[in-house]
Amino acid sequence: MTPHDLEAYLHAHIPLSAAMQVHVDEVTDEHVRLSAPLAPNINHRETVFGGSASALSILSAWSLLHVRLSRAGVPARLVIQSNRMDYIRPVAGTFSARSTLADIGRWPDFLRMFHRRGKARIVVAAELLDGDDVAGRFEGEFVALGPHGG
Repeated sequence: MTPHDLEAYLHAHIPLSAAMQVHVDEVTDEHVRLSAPLAPNINHRETVFGGSASALSILSAWSLLHVRLSRAGVPARLVIQSNRMDYIRPVAGTFSARSTLADIGRWPDFLRMFHRRGKARIVVAAELLDGDDVAGRFEGEFVALGPHGG
């Protein structure tokens, strides 16, 4: 899946991503990096709204799983079960989120569980970035559901 393909998918299926003007910067099996401009995501202090920072982090994490599962030929519905967002400092411009699996070693077990039970959980982490500087940290647990999963 190319960055253009992922961006088109996000804008078509998750309207918030279009409203935030999310751009897909990079897509690999190891990470997904999304970015967004300040203007549609601004708060009353002229910095990035915390909800937008959190949403971009969630979108980046969700996208990483979507890409990995698509490339593995695994049809799954992905939902977020829980998350935590720590804000380190405000961002006053374009911002990005770069996601990675919290523990890459758990991926084979995640796939095995999904194939066995039609449902599996995995944790994805993301860094909220202001340029190359970390402005926040995200961690979320996602659930992949098969066609008949709960």
